[in-house]
Amino acid sequence: MPLIKGGRFVDDPWRVVGDDEPVPDANHLVVSHARWLKERDALAALPVELGLRLPNTVHPSTLGADLDRLALIALNFPRFTDGRAYSQARLLRGRFGFRGEIRAEGDVLRDQLLFMKRCGIDAFSVGERAIAEGWLRAFRDFDVFYQPAEDGAISVLQRRLVARTRAPADFTVT
Repeated sequence: MPLIKGGRFVDDPWRVVGDDEPVPDANHLVVSHARWLKERDALAALPVELGLRLPNTVHPSTLGADLDRLALIALNFPRFTDGRAYSQARLLRGRFGFRGEIRAEGDVLRDQLLFMKRCGIDAFSVGERAIAEGWLRAFRDFDVFYQPAEDGAISVLQRRLVARTRAPADFTVT
């Protein structure tokens, strides 16, 4: 499945390991939350980068100190109408300071890519049609935002405050 990261299509170095599957010889492994809970210490001892598939029913606070052991957290969007993973991404980036890759998986739609990015998601597992339909343009659909978010884009309010501090004393910013 194609992967969008950094505004382009990239090869995915991560290998997803099933719950009953033996751990393969690979540099980047993704395991389920259930397997992580069962085998945390053994998995953390492996000389590889670890990723975790976090169900959208699990609050990110349950990961606690484990966040430091993880290089990737894959969030599940089971249906485009289920937005719980947006909240998970905001919490992971904003409240818990997670700096690894946050990946959107599941029912990822073009119209939602920019909003997912604004919440802190930086990789998107998308279907084959994304390449043909030019999904990368979705990141350029809007370039001015009213709300602050986790993507580092400057909001309109922040732009106004900067303009006000640089404006001459007799200049009024509206």
